[in-house]
Amino acid sequence: MTLMQLHYIITIAETGSLNKAADLLYVSQPSLTSAVKELEKELGITIFYRSGRGVTLTNDGTEFLLYAKQIYGQYESVMEKYGKGGSYKKKFGVSTQHYSFAVKAFVDMAKLFDMSQYEFAIRETKTKDVISDVSTMRSEIGVLYLSDFNRKSMTKLLNSAGLVFHHLIDCQAYVYLWRNHPLAHETSISFSQLEGYPCLSFEQGDNGAFYYAEEILTTNEYSQTIKANDRATMLNLMVGLNGYTLCSGIICEELNGSDYIAIPFKDDEFNQNSVMEIGYIVRKNTILSKMGEMYLESMKRYLKIQ
Repeated sequence: MTLMQLHYIITIAETGSLNKAADLLYVSQPSLTSAVKELEKELGITIFYRSGRGVTLTNDGTEFLLYAKQIYGQYESVMEKYGKGGSYKKKFGVSTQHYSFAVKAFVDMAKLFDMSQYEFAIRETKTKDVISDVSTMRSEIGVLYLSDFNRKSMTKLLNSAGLVFHHLIDCQAYVYLWRNHPLAHETSISFSQLEGYPCLSFEQGDNGAFYYAEEILTTNEYSQTIKANDRATMLNLMVGLNGYTLCSGIICEELNGSDYIAIPFKDDEFNQNSVMEIGYIVRKNTILSKMGEMYLESMKRYLKIQ
């Protein structure tokens, strides 16, 4: 098995066509087909189903592709860090829960590069997708949080996905709302004061477990709840419906504007304030790319981490 064969398999899977893959790889289709058959023979599995409409992955092929991407991705990272030249566009992706500081750090990092020479991606997405993206090397770094409530389950998920969590900062929970909200003048806000206002949370999918939630107190009974898929919609709901959410209190006015504020959440006997341990995840034994290292530096700088 060679790195070239792995590159072939990844390209064929992405294009779904031997012809298209051959064009992209600048090899003849017979040579490409021969390389795939040799690898299938060596591994003792069938990687692709072939038909008149193209090629599709078999079950064995789908599993093998994950390993192929991991191996080839590590090779690209090493070459990016230590190699010279290269005509391909270097790729760098981040998957994150909905944190404006994570986007701000990405913006600051991207500005330092000639973006015509790179393919950058920032994905604000569901918690399970953050884990999946980093596990499959779709993104190099993921940003999410742990708490006493979700730590055991999340740690188990991360371990099974071959990921490791690195601590960045601990935060107490804040109530996030717009400046003209009836409670905006309060110095702290308790759970009872929020009764009557819609609680906003990020959608985690039909099978989203409580442990995937980006907000604390997810098991509480709320009289009004609204789920949103993106940060812009959630901000609009704060203005239009006097909604609120429970967050880390780290706000980036440069991206979100100055119309929103974070007020400390005041806990009580039944609604305990939970420390949010925000950090980043990477694959175990990963060598970070230059972009990855600079992104982490940018995040730490914004969060004022020494």
